[in-house]
Amino acid sequence: MTVTPEQRDASGETTVPRPPAASETRDTSRAAPPSPADAAVTRGFLARATLLTAVLSAAGALLGLVRDQALARMFGAGSATDAFLVAWTVPEFAATLLIEDGLAIALIPAFSMALARRAQGAPGDPVRALVAGTLPRLALAFAAVAALLAVCAPQVVRVLAPGLPDPALAVDCTRLTATCVLTFGLAGYCSAALRAHRRFLAPAAIYVAYNTGIIAAVLVLGGRWGVRAAAFGVAAGGCLMVVAQLPVLWRELRGPSASGAAGGEGGGRPMGLALLAAVLLFALCRQSQVLIERFLGSTLPAGAISHLNYAQKVAQIPMTLSLMLCTVTFPVVARALADGDTERARARVERDLALAACLVLAGASVVVACAPQIIELLFQRGAFTGRDTTATVRVMRVYAFGLLAQTLVGALIRSYFSAGRATWYPLGAMAAGLVVTAGAGAWAVGPWGVMGIAAANAAGITVTAALLLAGMGPRSIPIRTRRMLRELCRPVGAAVAATLAGAWAAGRFGPPVLALTAGALTVAAVFLLLGRALGDQGCVTALKSLRSVSRRLPHGRSR
Repeated sequence: MTVTPEQRDASGETTVPRPPAASETRDTSRAAPPSPADAAVTRGFLARATLLTAVLSAAGALLGLVRDQALARMFGAGSATDAFLVAWTVPEFAATLLIEDGLAIALIPAFSMALARRAQGAPGDPVRALVAGTLPRLALAFAAVAALLAVCAPQVVRVLAPGLPDPALAVDCTRLTATCVLTFGLAGYCSAALRAHRRFLAPAAIYVAYNTGIIAAVLVLGGRWGVRAAAFGVAAGGCLMVVAQLPVLWRELRGPSASGAAGGEGGGRPMGLALLAAVLLFALCRQSQVLIERFLGSTLPAGAISHLNYAQKVAQIPMTLSLMLCTVTFPVVARALADGDTERARARVERDLALAACLVLAGASVVVACAPQIIELLFQRGAFTGRDTTATVRVMRVYAFGLLAQTLVGALIRSYFSAGRATWYPLGAMAAGLVVTAGAGAWAVGPWGVMGIAAANAAGITVTAALLLAGMGPRSIPIRTRRMLRELCRPVGAAVAATLAGAWAAGRFGPPVLALTAGALTVAAVFLLLGRALGDQGCVTALKSLRSVSRRLPHGRSR
């Protein structure tokens, strides 16, 4: 029997087949018990794939903190770091547009449709036909944008940070980071294709490779090149992201399941220009919050942009980890819709929202309760002083109020585009939130400085999350919105109580390591106990997933 990519687990081992294709009759008019194949996929495969993705993403995030520590130690929070962080806007935008919320959201449904047609015996190989029809054109577009950005770097810096004290340094760094438009685009394409094939190891490891390149460049070249070494590291790290995935994708496309003729018909519904434009414009609009922050921060004293950056990087770790589940399940939702099974897609999205909210609120509680200890342990050394720690802690606590909304936006946007159809409603919702961010930030930056900017960010993304929830239905997967709102209230109450208890526990200890440990353990205990007492479905699902992983790991090791 030939083993197809659909029958491998997250690390490439053999596992259960996918759920039945659309050609197998299924009544979706009402909720039905999952089939054995569905149950195995959700409880076994998804649990292991999510764990694998979370572990490697956590490793990448940890290396990202090491990267930020290296920058803080060598360059502090002064004008040189501000110049690099203006250039850092390019990889921040490129990651969102081409790896995370942009290109992947358009490509995964297209690959899911092609895989469904391959499973139904379509002539030729729809997957290879899709690659042949999209990859060359996209690579050419990525290269052209990268070249244009490098040529126009002075104008870009002038627009992003008009009050920057050393624009020439920012221009040099921007020209180096411009290369990531090409490398991130190729890396994002590989990630989307591999995840649609349910191969998660290589895509999850890309930020490990990326941050390793930056850290190595800073340590080796930082003494001679200054902050330009970090920009060179961005260029090198982008190349490593592609190298980490390209061989795996090549084997996937050349494997036994792709042995049909490369020609033939295309991969199902083509990835239209309208869909790509709607997804990329949404991602661009979302990432424009960073532009507003940098623009407003450039008018404040030196170091303001650095404080915003360090606070945001740490505060967003809970959001990043909570969205790992949605990263894994997005191909499953897209495949369910390609098979015509709307009910299975709706149930999956509702479970994902509950679990992601549970995880991000637990993490936000730790961030707020233990903020001084976290920043002191991570950054307070070298040129990063105690005054920088105090400023960063204040901003990070304000950022944390928007983490639930950030997570909901990241989860809901996948639902809007999982069927591979263009819709402009998410762009309108994000634009409304951006207007709130810009208006509130311009008003608040005067009296409250960086804290006002962070509060405006939280307010704007909360407006977007509310609009996206309200618009669920005919425009996307028809989740039960009122039921989900009631479900989300339960972990919010648990998070408030856990934050207060964690802050109290952290204040009982002097050394930051002990204080952070005590605070985090207290938050976890209080949140879990209250969550279960309140009947939070996210806590219940998390515990079931952990038990599923613990039961299956010994079997996976013995194979």
